[in-house]
Amino acid sequence: MGEPFVQISSASSTALTAGARRFYIETFGCQMNAHDSEKVAGVLLARGYVPVTNPEEADFIFYNTCSIREKAAQKVFSRLGQFRKRGAGSQIFAVLGCVAQQEGEEIFERAPHVSLVCGSASYPRLPELLEQVERGRRVTGLSLDTDECFETELTRRENRFRAYLTIMEGCDKRCSFCVVPMTRGPERSRPSQKILEECRLLADQGFSEIQLLGQTVNSYRDLSPARRSFAELLVAVGQIPGIRRVRFTTSHPRDFTPEMVAAIDACPALCDHIHLPVQSGSNAVLRRMLRGYTREEYLEKTDCIRSARRCISISTDIIVGFCGETADDFEQTLWLLERVGYDQVFSFKYSPRPRTPAGGWPDTVPEEEKGRRLIILQERQRQIQLARNQVCVGKEFEVLVEGFQPKLSQAVGRTTSNRVVNFAGRPEWVGSYMNVRVTAVGPNSWVGKRVKTSTAEAQELTAQPSQQG
Repeated sequence: MGEPFVQISSASSTALTAGARRFYIETFGCQMNAHDSEKVAGVLLARGYVPVTNPEEADFIFYNTCSIREKAAQKVFSRLGQFRKRGAGSQIFAVLGCVAQQEGEEIFERAPHVSLVCGSASYPRLPELLEQVERGRRVTGLSLDTDECFETELTRRENRFRAYLTIMEGCDKRCSFCVVPMTRGPERSRPSQKILEECRLLADQGFSEIQLLGQTVNSYRDLSPARRSFAELLVAVGQIPGIRRVRFTTSHPRDFTPEMVAAIDACPALCDHIHLPVQSGSNAVLRRMLRGYTREEYLEKTDCIRSARRCISISTDIIVGFCGETADDFEQTLWLLERVGYDQVFSFKYSPRPRTPAGGWPDTVPEEEKGRRLIILQERQRQIQLARNQVCVGKEFEVLVEGFQPKLSQAVGRTTSNRVVNFAGRPEWVGSYMNVRVTAVGPNSWVGKRVKTSTAEAQELTAQPSQQG
């Protein structure tokens, strides 16, 4: 995808200078964490740091962490332990993100070679924190009571055609299993005018796809005089010249509105995909999870999505084996899979998280049974996805080419409905929009053939032979 792109905000006059210090960032977790790492990298570049791809070559090693699931948090301490065994030498270690916020100064006790522990809300303070670290001090940045999380001056964007953009931070939902309110703080939204200004800047810089991010992105509340609703903000972003695709994640069912569907129907640039985590199909489990909706209310929302003029794909998150989940509760979740007909499901075994209400409850479902239920659910969903994908064979879709597989001479594209399509192509196609006819499908991806859209294009392809059959 080319060299990392550095976007400097219009408010910043910081110059990038060459420097001897080298940094390495490893990111765990979701798109928000990936975007946070872009922000951190931008701050480091502004101080003259140089990125490297091998942690052994780095002076500074940053682990940007996720604490949503226990396994992700364990990976971070495993990485730190590996370096400690080998001897870290003069390397400086920093733990960022949700695990940093969750564990705080206890990280220093667990991993004494760590010098910086910093939560996401404190990233704008990184320059002053790094100055203290460079003087040999051990420092923390763990404040959550701030709106400065949106004010990072530089973003080192890893992608030349897609840009992540945080529009809100934190969560007020307080689900019993979730640590996010403790690690990301309360909901704070950016003024819509600032969001639109940044989107226009990104469009001017050549980005054609914008992905709006938030822990519960559709909980967005515009406190500026414009008072735009989330749906109105979506349409406003989609109408910016140069923006061809707008995505958003993650939505919460409690704040889902029919206006979101109407916006997707009305604005072609809004991608026809909604990620709407349900977590369980059992009302009893949903009550214990403190999700704030019933299965019936959730189905009203998915029915609204299915009634749209455009064919909007739906993906979701599901937890199996939550505290007290019975065999009947699990069967109700399987029923929900069939009823909704999800296009993609991200499913996980429940793991208790610290500082959450459920973390102190009896974990009643044995680990072996959690694993069994997860396998059953994933196999059932595999069959559902395969059936839903099969109806697309022979149809044409516009894809944005996101990558290239040299060994297979295949381009990898994505439809607006978030389906991945592999087709014969060339590396220089990355970042381009193309029409592809689907020729075969699996449960997780499609195979296709590029459709030549004009005589001139067909002549150009004939003059430059490719793997396109």
